[in-house]
Amino acid sequence: LTFNWGALLGWSAIQGSCNWSVCLPLYFAGVMWTLVYDTIYAHQDKRDDIVIGVKSTALKFKEDTKQWLSGFSAAMVSGLCVAGMNCDQTFPYYSAVAAVGVHLARQIYTLDIDKPEDCWKKFASNRTVGVLLFVGIMLGNLWKRKNSETVEEPLESR
Repeated sequence: LTFNWGALLGWSAIQGSCNWSVCLPLYFAGVMWTLVYDTIYAHQDKRDDIVIGVKSTALKFKEDTKQWLSGFSAAMVSGLCVAGMNCDQTFPYYSAVAAVGVHLARQIYTLDIDKPEDCWKKFASNRTVGVLLFVGIMLGNLWKRKNSETVEEPLESR
């Protein structure tokens, strides 16, 4: 939960205050994403966790892991969409969110929770999620800025 405080702090640092209608869905999406990649990571060493008594989402979800990951991923994408709507995001942002959804769906569909090397590969592929979101936010904001400059241009100069 603490890991995702950046959603609240980053917005506040840039905007000067926290717009809860944007920050809370963004924070929620971050928590859901953390549950996805952390659960995948936890499946790598679940045998050791059993031996030493560590409780993990991998042990809790067992063979239902893919269903849980699918739910967390859907919740993440929903949170990103709500955050985007509440801050007037644009086409590039939503395209990136859609690409994130496809990436996560493929990741979950092909995941073999009983092969540590596959779990590591899927865990590491979450960097793609971060890159997609970063690019989507940046391009979405540039698109927003360009559109606002076009709208503000006086009619006489067109």
